Amino acid sequence: MKKFLLVAVGVAALAGSACSKGPECTQEIAAKKAQDMAAALQAAITKDPSKAADLTAKVQAVTTKYRGATTLDEACKAYDELTATIKG
Repeated sequence: MKKFLLVAVGVAALAGSACSKGPECTQEIAAKKAQDMAAALQAAITKDPSKAADLTAKVQAVTTKYRGATTLDEACKAYDELTATIKG
């Protein structure tokens, strides 16, 4: 469980590092997407704890893909992809 929270925090840092605002994604939208992703992660863990390791690997793969993101648009794309990955 702590590992998932650390991954979620790492992704939140991604949005924080995305300093230039794009036309499609604002700081508020990115924050909402982060909340939605964290809620989906929590729901997935609660529903089936046995999938925790698999989810961790998938989330880390997406997080690595977007590690160098520098815009809010990229952060929003990362949150969307993470949420989709978590929801399966």
